[in-house]
Amino acid sequence: MRPRHLALGLAVAIVWGLNFVAIELGLTDTDALPLVAMRFILTAFPLVLFVKRPDAPWWVIVGVGLFMSAGQFGLLFTSMQLGLSPGLAAVVLQCQAIFTMFIAGVVLRERPKPIQVIGAGCALIGLGIVAAGRIEDSADGVAIVPLIVCIAAGLSWSIGNVIQRFAPRANGFSMVVWSALVVPLPILCLSYWLDGPEVLVDAFATIGWPTWASLAFTVGAASLFGYSVWNTLLSTYPAATVTPIALLVPPIAIIAAAIFLQELPNTLELIGSAFLVGGVAIGYIRRRQNGTQRVA
Repeated sequence: MRPRHLALGLAVAIVWGLNFVAIELGLTDTDALPLVAMRFILTAFPLVLFVKRPDAPWWVIVGVGLFMSAGQFGLLFTSMQLGLSPGLAAVVLQCQAIFTMFIAGVVLRERPKPIQVIGAGCALIGLGIVAAGRIEDSADGVAIVPLIVCIAAGLSWSIGNVIQRFAPRANGFSMVVWSALVVPLPILCLSYWLDGPEVLVDAFATIGWPTWASLAFTVGAASLFGYSVWNTLLSTYPAATVTPIALLVPPIAIIAAAIFLQELPNTLELIGSAFLVGGVAIGYIRRRQNGTQRVA
């Protein structure tokens, strides 16, 4: 990866790490699904009136919108509303790298190396330990539910990653703006069905400063900047080269949550997080022909 692209990727990791704290702030004032809808309404409008449609088939634009945006964030915001801490959510969401590796292997024929499969196994062990930590915090096991929802968010993100690879010439910024059009209607319909009309109407009628502050960061920094860069990198490099950048997000999110929210995972969750992130990292170590190692 070129140094300029790597620097942009690192900037995205920092923004996305802080983004989990911004999401938590918004959830103190607005329910999860209406907050997701607001985020992507503001991401799409009014920019879609001025930004040219990306050079990609409509099925790719819709697929990225449904999986990388609506699915990922609808499930992520819901998991955090159900009680998953920002730092732990950032860790668990990195299962997307494992899902992406295997889905890309099947769909794009990007075969994983044996070391990547070993890393995936370590990451899965880490998820199991995190789950044990969640159960330890809840006698009836209810705390495991937000964890499962967050894993589903990672799966949705990974599907979006692979779909994005079918648009190598698409401009990352225009893809973010146009794919955002796909999000609001299904999310609002889902909120109406699950939460009821009262919750949905109240969310838009009583928007407070925490929601506005959250939206300012999640729309401007995380979506328009972060996903523009991310989509551009995915269109330029193999998925297995890009997705490991997201490994920097969990430690940044954990540190940010500790500083701003005074939240820390318990011992088992910390151990499981280390296994998960470490497993994903191991999975992307490639051996040079001379026998030395590098991280892709």
